[in-house]
Amino acid sequence: MDIELLELLKRVDTPTVCNAIEVAQGKRGFDRFTRQTVLSADPGLPAICGRARTARLRAQAPSTEPVETVRERRMAYYRYMATAPSPAVTVIEDLDWPDCIGAYWGEINTTVHKGFGIDGVLTNGVMRDLGDLAPDFQVLAGSVGPSHGFVHVVDFDVEVNVFGLTVRPGDFIHADRHGAVVIPEDVLPMLGEAIARMQASEALILGPARQPDFDFEAFERAWQAFEKSRV
Repeated sequence: MDIELLELLKRVDTPTVCNAIEVAQGKRGFDRFTRQTVLSADPGLPAICGRARTARLRAQAPSTEPVETVRERRMAYYRYMATAPSPAVTVIEDLDWPDCIGAYWGEINTTVHKGFGIDGVLTNGVMRDLGDLAPDFQVLAGSVGPSHGFVHVVDFDVEVNVFGLTVRPGDFIHADRHGAVVIPEDVLPMLGEAIARMQASEALILGPARQPDFDFEAFERAWQAFEKSRV
């Protein structure tokens, strides 16, 4: 991926990316974004972005499969994550939703996945160990809890649904404390220019609004210019 675009995407927030996708497409209506509130382990971290590495898990009850099968799948899952092309984001659907109880994401798994070169994780499941998570590894989760329960990987490299967002293996994800979005492949090459255009358009309102003499007449002039420039 273009390094300059990747660095830009890490500097901007996910709402900016959502708006820029509409600018690039020349219309409103883009809808591949999360629908529920996410919890951020560290709201101060920059956005995470990369190709999705997906999996599904459960935790409310033990697996009914043979122990050796569960172990083999666990190691295969970790191998799958360890061989992800950079940049990559782990996206995990907890199938116990909305009654998730098993915290898969804590000190150990954040440290392991960071070591694999993963940028961060988006999950509708549970996180814990909030004071001991791997530094600079973002966890965007559905809840916080104390126990891992009977957490076990059900499958991986599959289509998942997290907070109403369908994610397929290899989709390009951008996520932060606001939620996540899947960036369309045809938009990626145009996204840098679209972000610049969108920010220039917003400056038509933000610039005057931050002046000490800003009033309704100034707003009206600024808004007319803003409307001419936006999607």
